[in-house]
Amino acid sequence: MHVLQPKHSKLKQEEVSKLLVKYNISLAQLPKISKEDSAVINLTANVGDVVRIERKLDEGSEEYFRVVV
Repeated sequence: MHVLQPKHSKLKQEEVSKLLVKYNISLAQLPKISKEDSAVINLTANVGDVVRIERKLDEGSEEYFRVVV
């Protein structure tokens, strides 16, 4: 992983359920990320898994979520 690449982590099923309830969305409504993406390959994520992307800012960090396709 490159130094400038944001941290990627695979969510557990319980975390995915909480995320979908929190934002009142379905899995299909999440933005998508390719299974062939280098960060996803390192996670050994499968199609349908949800990935958290943590981007650092000057004041803290932000989280983004993507579903693997």
